[in-house]
Amino acid sequence: MSEKLKVGVLGATGMVGQRFISILENHPWFEVAAIAASPRSEGKTYEEAVGGRWKMDTPIPEAVKNMKLLNVNNVQEVSSQVDFVLSAVDMTKEEIKKIEEDYAKTETPVVSNNSAHRWTPDVPMVIPEINPEHYEVIQFQKKRLGTTRGFVAVKPNCSIQSYAPVLTAWKEFEPTEVVVTTYQAISGAGKNFNEWPEMVGNIIPYIGGEEEKSEKEPLRIWGKIENGVIVPAEGPIIDCQCVRVPVLYGHTAAVFVKFAKKPTKEELIDRMVKFSGKPQELGLPSAPKQFIQYLEEDNRPQVALDVNYEGGMGVSVGRLREDKLYDFKFIGLSHNTLRGAAGGAVESAEMLKALGYITKK
Repeated sequence: MSEKLKVGVLGATGMVGQRFISILENHPWFEVAAIAASPRSEGKTYEEAVGGRWKMDTPIPEAVKNMKLLNVNNVQEVSSQVDFVLSAVDMTKEEIKKIEEDYAKTETPVVSNNSAHRWTPDVPMVIPEINPEHYEVIQFQKKRLGTTRGFVAVKPNCSIQSYAPVLTAWKEFEPTEVVVTTYQAISGAGKNFNEWPEMVGNIIPYIGGEEEKSEKEPLRIWGKIENGVIVPAEGPIIDCQCVRVPVLYGHTAAVFVKFAKKPTKEELIDRMVKFSGKPQELGLPSAPKQFIQYLEEDNRPQVALDVNYEGGMGVSVGRLREDKLYDFKFIGLSHNTLRGAAGGAVESAEMLKALGYITKK
């Protein structure tokens, strides 16, 4: 019998679900034991259900191809086959909140890519390199849910991954004001160019709900646990615009920063490239060896050249320079479906296993 933890993928047929399936192929710690989607896919093999909609660059993993899909609403049936689940269900926020808590109440940990629980006060929203101590709030969540091992943990929005880690690396210089414009790939909407031909050669200057997430979620990540809930940090002030651009993978951010303590460019680069966290210390399977790289060339980072840095789990930064209105400005780039979505959730699950929150049932 395999010593790997058995994982279920909820919402397995969507783009993030497909990315989960792809990442988990040959994972050293986890193996896919159950896949679930909407009732219309129930009973079909994964290959039949996905059909011509498989969006990854690599083929459907053989181990999953002929696996039968379960109805995601049959919570007991799915949870009885797994040690934990990764969630990418496509439902309303209220439905997602309920179903994820229903899984948790079967004593099945839930690591979610969805936004529904990101502001539930006792649900940790974690980038493992930045705030793994927030997992300590799980003990309070378990009391609320009445569970002993079941809980919900989430990862933050893909849009903040290309700048929040950088600002964290610069914490000692006390950023006070941040202005960001993100240029976001179409896969962030779960689509490719075949499904969204109007995006070819086009830019859409609005992504619903994204600007609020981009401004507020970093503050929750930098917050503290007080009285059993996570209290967001009060600053820095972040102001953001989010733009959809004709790129398949990769969210780019143009960022302007003011600091209370004035750093030099050399100090900022030094802190970035040396920045690491508990995933690097523990050698988690998905953790990038170097979290943030700095590129000296004026025309970097580029999506075409840099989006897959560290297997898509690293952050690329370039064009750091002094600014006339702010102190410094830079360009950041991260992979939105790896670091920003499924990869970030898998790394979170690895961290939760390493810390003893996810174990065999």
